[in-house]
Amino acid sequence: MQIILLEKVVNVGNLGDIVKVKDGYARNFLIPKKLARRATKDAIAEFEVRRAELEKLAAEKLAAAQAQGEKMAGLTVQIAQKAGVDGRLFGSVTNADLAEALTKQGFAVEKAQVRLPVGPLKVVGDHPVQVSLHTDVLVDITVSVRGEHA
Repeated sequence: MQIILLEKVVNVGNLGDIVKVKDGYARNFLIPKKLARRATKDAIAEFEVRRAELEKLAAEKLAAAQAQGEKMAGLTVQIAQKAGVDGRLFGSVTNADLAEALTKQGFAVEKAQVRLPVGPLKVVGDHPVQVSLHTDVLVDITVSVRGEHA
C-alpha cells in the first residue's frame, strides 16, 4: 500500500515521504495512530497544503523531547525490590516499573519508550538503560536496583 507519512517513523521514512508498506502495517498501525495516510491524489494535495504546519509541529515535538532529554541525561533511578542473599531478585524490574519510577520523578515516560538491552533486570546493581523520548532523541540513564531482604 502506498502511504504518505505524517510523522517520522523509524525504519520507514521521514515526514512527507511517500512509501510502500505492507497493507496490514498501514491499516492496523500507521493509519489508526495518525502517523500516515493513504497516498491518494487528494491526500497528497492536502498534505502539501498542510506541510509547513506539520513540519512546525514535528520540530516542536523534537525540541520538547530534546529539552526533556537534557534534563534526564545521566539520571540515576533507584528501585527497591525483594531479593535473595545472592543478589538475585524475586521477580524482575521491567520497563513498566522504570516508566512508573521516572513518572514519579516528574518525567512523562511511557513503558514503550524504555529500552532494556538485555530484557528485564533480574539482579541487584547498577544497569545502563536507554529511554527513547523521540525517534531522534535517545537518552542514557542508570537504574540502581537495591535489594530488600524478605
